[in-house]
Parts: sequence; structure tokens; C-alpha cells
Amino acid sequence: MHDEYQDRIRNPLLRERITSAAAAAALIEDGMTIGMSGFTRAGDAKAVPLALAERARHDPLQITLMTGASLGSDVDKILTEAGVLARRMPFQSDPTLRAAINRGEVMFIDQHLSETVELLRTGQIAPINIAVIEAIAITETGAIIPTTSVGNSASFAILADKVIVEINLAQSLALEGLHDIFIPKHRPQREPIPLMTPSDRIGTTAIMIAPEKIAAIVITEKSDSCSTILAADEDTAAIAAHLVAFFEREVALGRLTERLLPIQAGIGTIANAVMAGFIDSPFQHLTMYSEVLQDSTFDLFDAGKLDFASASSITLSAPKAAQVFGDIGRYKERLVLRPQEVSNHPEVVRRLGIIAINTALEADIYGNVNSTHVGGTHMMNGIGGSGDFARNAYLAVFATKSLAKGGRVSSIVPMVSHVDHNEHDVDIIVTEIGLADLRGLAPRERAEVIIENCVADPYRQMLRDYVAAAKLRGGHTPHVLEQALSWHVRYAATGSMLPEPGDSGPGGQ
Repeated sequence: MHDEYQDRIRNPLLRERITSAAAAAALIEDGMTIGMSGFTRAGDAKAVPLALAERARHDPLQITLMTGASLGSDVDKILTEAGVLARRMPFQSDPTLRAAINRGEVMFIDQHLSETVELLRTGQIAPINIAVIEAIAITETGAIIPTTSVGNSASFAILADKVIVEINLAQSLALEGLHDIFIPKHRPQREPIPLMTPSDRIGTTAIMIAPEKIAAIVITEKSDSCSTILAADEDTAAIAAHLVAFFEREVALGRLTERLLPIQAGIGTIANAVMAGFIDSPFQHLTMYSEVLQDSTFDLFDAGKLDFASASSITLSAPKAAQVFGDIGRYKERLVLRPQEVSNHPEVVRRLGIIAINTALEADIYGNVNSTHVGGTHMMNGIGGSGDFARNAYLAVFATKSLAKGGRVSSIVPMVSHVDHNEHDVDIIVTEIGLADLRGLAPRERAEVIIENCVADPYRQMLRDYVAAAKLRGGHTPHVLEQALSWHVRYAATGSMLPEPGDSGPGGQ
């Protein structure tokens, strides 16, 4: 029975557990905590969650859903619309789920991506009842070989009572050997993670679990959702150029070499454009130690600029996915995918001296960064791994366009409406206007450098006026507290941070 899957399910006894997505989803009960594979739309479960949503439409139930990061295939949207999600962690990027979170209908726990399985492992949050993991194959011993991400899949499978495996025939068996599954020991017996370079392999190529834990196997054949990054524009190209020029100065000063240090880049259009900017730079033999590998990673490989890349997932546009996964052997020896608690581990980030490049929703004049909350209240996606890297990086860079909403919003404000990365963890702020190097500067000096280098008109003069008024109040970090969030208040009321004619106060408040 099911012998046609012998190359994918190599333990003959496990082939007897092949079943439908609906039958597998029936194992999930109301109130359970479910861990699903998936990290930035890559390697996510694609059939069982949709079957669960279909069931919930006529047999209501709710679960706590944990993943690695965001899911593709509209899974979060469909689960939300079916009323399945009571709690969600640690990251999401779906507009429908986001709206439900901001209405208070789904309880969202926004976590550093390195921390979720640490909390699970020590019993500080509810244990996983069932893990749903996408795989290319199951070995003779019952070990699970992941697909295009690792994320939290390994620990979910190890810690869960039962495991449902989705064998995705659309994912190539050539991915086998790409993964490096290393699980830290329990404290206080934990030892240092023995990673000394991004290319080190320290674990196994599959998730080792007892085969009896596998309760069901579902056969699927659906590709990952493609990334949604946009092409580089004039502003993102300018941001990249400012960063390349900064790194050239660092090399000239002897603080870096032409190899730089291992680079981490967050997900999204700006980060992808910044990485693409290295293609025409003088830097050679670059390495990456990151969470997600985007199109620019493989462009850098093809340009001969990048030697090796370590991450937790691969998320590509449709054309790039066809190229890369159609010829994965070309890149395989220069790639590794790890659990996110390793890819994002503070100890390793600090040891390797990572250059961390992440994006900001907004930053303030003293270098505090908001990555998550629009207007200080409404969740966008989540902090993701940016904090894991920024707090421990050799250089913590945050990039943003200086303006949003057609110029009605300044991304540099007097005071951020929510703090994800405080001034102590931010070294560089860069916009298309320019770059502010904040290292070694006191708050008053930071304000001047940020305003003069990163802010677009007319907001630059508004911030100059604000700081002048704040200095009259005194203080190590001067503010006019009753006006510090007035730009956000004005935007909420009028749709623009720009003052109405006749507005008075510091900075047109």
C-alpha cells in the first residue's frame, strides 16, 4: 500500500499512516496548542490547516497557533475567517489576521523569534499538543527532512505529543542535506553553541523523533507562496548607496576589511534592495548569517560576491524560485538552513560579529526605533528577529524611507509612539536622505546628526524647532513631553503630520 511514496516515506510501516488532510485535522481538538512549520511563507503546512478551517465552519473550535514566523497560502487569513485562532504567536503578516488582532479578537503574543521554543522547552508557556510539519521525506528511522524552512519545526516536533507530517511532492528531494538541525540542551547542562563561522555544520540533516510519534501523514503538492517584495526604487537604491559608502569608510578606517563581517538582513523590499546594492560594491567574499534568504542572496551568489549563506528559510519571488529550486545543486554547498533559535541566537550573533540590517516603521531623534506598532497601538507584523540581532550585533543598522503616505507622515519623529529597539541598541539610522552614525554620541548629539542627515523637508525644520524648545526645558534627553507625540495625534485627526496654517508650538506643534 502506498508504495509509490517509498522514496519519500522510507520507513514502510509509516506508509500505513498516510491519510487525508481532513482525517489528520480531526486529530486537532478545541483548546489545543498547535505548532506548525513555516517561516516567512516558506516550508509551511499547506493542507491540514485548511482542512481544519473547513471543519471549524460547521464544528466550531479554537486553538493556540505557534509557528516559526509568517505563513503563506492565506493560511492565517482562512483560519481567522473560520474563527479558529484564539491565540497566535510569535509573528504574522496577514492583513485579515492583523485586523482581528487589532480588534482584540485574536490574542497575539509578539515575541523575539529566538525565544518561543526556549519558553516551550522550560514549560513557561502551554505545551504543544500536535505539531504539523511540512517535509520532503521521512527517513528509515522516522526522522523528518524539512523543506524550505526550519524555523521552530524541529523543537515543535520534538516537544509535541503527536506529529502530523505533510509530505510535499512539489518540494525537491534535492533539498535533502541542506538542513542543520541542532537543539540546545536543557539548562543548566547547556553548552555553548559550537558555531565559529556561518558555514559550520553542527547538527543533523533531519529532525530526529521516534517514529511512533507520527500520527498521520498527508500527501500534498503545492509550492510555497512567493515573496511579496517590490522592485528597488530610487529611494531604496539611495539607502543602499548610503550604506555601501559607509562600509567603504569603515574599511578605509581599518575597522572592517573588504569581506566585511557576516551580514543579517531582515525581510522585505528595503532589506532586499540594500543587499542587492552590494553587487556593484567593492566588497568581496561576503557571508550571511541571517533568518531569511531573499532574491538578493542568490543574485550575490551569481555575481561572485557571496561565499556562503546561513539562515532559517528561503523566501523568493516566483522567477527566482524557479531558477534557484530548479538548479539547487548549484547553490547547495554554499547554503545551510538552521532552527531559528540557532540562526537568531544572541550568543552566536555576538560571537560572529554580525552586521544587522533591519527596517523601521519609525525612529525618533534620539535613535529609538518602532518596528511594530502603527500610531503606537495597532500591530503591523511583529518584532520578528530584529531584536535578536540588533541587541547583539557588531553594527545594528535600521533603514527606512524618510516619508510615508505621500509625504503626510515623517518616519523620523520627536518621540516614537512605541519602542521595540531602544537607543542603546541602535548604531546606524539610514534613509534615502542620508545616514546617521550614532556610535559614541550623547542624546543631544544624536538628535542633531539624525535631523541633519535623515529627515526630509519640511519635517527637518520642524524637528530643529522641537529640539530647540526641548533644550530650554533641560535634561539629558530633552523633550517637550506635552508635544512629543503631537505629530501622531495630528495624523490621527487630520491624515497628515504636517501642521495646519497657523499652528504654533515647538516644531509646528
